[in-house]
Amino acid sequence: MLDALLDVLYPRRCVGCGRGSWPFCERCLARVRPLEPPWCARCGSPRTGARARCLDCPPPPIGLVRSAFLLAGPVRTAVHRLKFAGWRPVALALGAAAAEAWAASGVRPDVVTWVSLSRRRRAERGFDQAEALARVVARRLEVPVRPLLARHGGDALTQARRDRAGRLAAMAGRFAGRGAVGGAVLLVDDVLTTGATAAACAQALLRAGADRVDVLTAARSLRLAEPAPGILRAGPAPGSVVARGAAPR
Repeated sequence: MLDALLDVLYPRRCVGCGRGSWPFCERCLARVRPLEPPWCARCGSPRTGARARCLDCPPPPIGLVRSAFLLAGPVRTAVHRLKFAGWRPVALALGAAAAEAWAASGVRPDVVTWVSLSRRRRAERGFDQAEALARVVARRLEVPVRPLLARHGGDALTQARRDRAGRLAAMAGRFAGRGAVGGAVLLVDDVLTTGATAAACAQALLRAGADRVDVLTAARSLRLAEPAPGILRAGPAPGSVVARGAAPR
């Protein structure tokens, strides 16, 4: 019932250009840049090829990190549509792709949660884009989803011009666990940049009792030029949920 209502309010058009077929039209699909091996085994960055760790790895105590796409082209536009225009079908498309990227890791979480917005930001937007993605991911992975984090203070937008060290300092103490947390937690967000926000969330979750915290995002911000042969291929992998154009569950 809810999905049918959302289809009326937010027709399922291409999440990149807003005109072609859903989730990505043929033209936008050719410009989508998925993150794929060879990559850093820990953080999934393809910039240095196959490594156990790399300079792109986010700070501890984050465990494994995976992202579905490079934040560029149609994917960047789609993320902006979700965050600032409230276009809900984007969460279905990007959430399904993120879940597929995580499933390939072979690591099964006990619970899925998300990087929560501040109350002010959520009130401004009317919803939390990370929560929308997390609920799609949890449904696809068949794992419970719970609101495990409370946020205090400002939002990530105030950090746009800070480097990693500045972001880490600014995010210290901004999150707290909501009640007792246990097991392996998969933390979901829309974009990973320096990992400072995710690290602050991971610290809060571990203090609340989590055994480990891994991170999954729809997109990753990396300074990449044109993809090197064999490192990053344009277009989705054959058979992927984005390539198939299948409707995510």
